[in-house]
Amino acid sequence: MLIARVIGTVVSTQKHRTFEGAKLLLVQPLNIDDTPRGVALLAVDGVGAGVHEKVLIVLEGRAAGEALGKKAAPVDAAIIGIIDQVDVTVA
Repeated sequence: MLIARVIGTVVSTQKHRTFEGAKLLLVQPLNIDDTPRGVALLAVDGVGAGVHEKVLIVLEGRAAGEALGKKAAPVDAAIIGIIDQVDVTVA
């Protein structure tokens, strides 16, 4: 799982049948200090996230598909949670 921020939406008029009705969002993975980590990813939204929200994503195809209830869908990334707060404790 990774923490990411939703940075945009993707509109696709033609897509795989298992994605009909699914919302596609562009997410930027983040480091713990909120700086960008790597490249932006396309993720299927399973929780109703919006642009600028911090989210929890899974990147494994099987885990992502199962999290969305679409086991046979060709999913690489899925948004599985909206993050309200992150607390970091330094020992």
